[in-house]
Amino acid sequence: MDSKDFLHKLLLTPSPTGYEQPVQRIVRDRMKKYADSIETDLHGNVIVALNPKAPRKIMLAGHCDQIGLMVRHISADGFVYVAPLGGIDVGVLHGARVTIHAEKGPVDGIIGRKPIHAQTGEERERTRNDIEKIWIDIGAKNKKDAERRVQIGDVATFHLSVVEMANGLISSPGLDDKVGLFVAMEVLRICSTKKLNVGLYAVSTVQEEVGLRGAQTSAYGINPEVGIAIDVTHASDNPGNENPKVTPCKLGAGPTICAGPNINPVVEKMLKDAAKKTKSAFQIAPSTRLLGNDANTIQVARGGVAAASIGIPNRYMHTQVEVCSYRDLELAIKILVQFVLSVNSKTDFRPM
Repeated sequence: MDSKDFLHKLLLTPSPTGYEQPVQRIVRDRMKKYADSIETDLHGNVIVALNPKAPRKIMLAGHCDQIGLMVRHISADGFVYVAPLGGIDVGVLHGARVTIHAEKGPVDGIIGRKPIHAQTGEERERTRNDIEKIWIDIGAKNKKDAERRVQIGDVATFHLSVVEMANGLISSPGLDDKVGLFVAMEVLRICSTKKLNVGLYAVSTVQEEVGLRGAQTSAYGINPEVGIAIDVTHASDNPGNENPKVTPCKLGAGPTICAGPNINPVVEKMLKDAAKKTKSAFQIAPSTRLLGNDANTIQVARGGVAAASIGIPNRYMHTQVEVCSYRDLELAIKILVQFVLSVNSKTDFRPM
């Protein structure tokens, strides 16, 4: 399996928050020939390690969970009602194709919508929709027919597909954050052919979308000196950006390197130095607040971790048509490999 096939397989495998096991099996299978050890902890995080006996440890975190839905009710007519798993944008659900991942196998469905001809003026103008009113139509005749296929508690995702676009762009649901997971594992794969001065841990974390939970437990278990979250970040290069003063973030212009109180300044500088040494384009992402990704909780694990964050520019986050650039993934991998190789016994990550 080459690298692109690995990424596509991740994207075509369901992993709604709390139900990440199918994609974690793919990670374990892919990485077993490159790792010195692979562990799945009680939370479900997959921890892939190189040189685990080394006293210094670097953790790379990419979360494998994606937003989804959970079946909460089946009506007498056989329509399926759902609750959100993670930050669902209800506005993009109407008319969406979805898949319910039932015990007996996947069940395709569509989310219905009252036709515009039958909507009141208020309904047409409403931009915020109530998920309580969202239903999935699986073509069932009635409740009994639906229950032969779907059960209360089953989970659903957007219909999983990958679209190759012009200029090296890719569109798929779940790019948040399977691209970050992909980068973390590719860095470890490449580093498996190098001589390392540190123990390297690439972690496929779970339950990021509901509170950064997998990063919290895995960082506690690993107890790394450095922890870098690799996640998507909002691209500004599309008409949806209406703020001319927002920090630019463009697809294909390189990953972002975060700056701010959530970031260790030594690691930040070393990441920039690694980008310059490898002649890799990057973008600065300033944040005066704590980040909404795994770096947030990694930073305060145990006695504290030198945290940083690499961002993959992403258009249309938390929709079924997220868009990223292959070039940004490739550059993120180059930067992180160089960073890992640059750490030696004399490197001091304490802010001084």
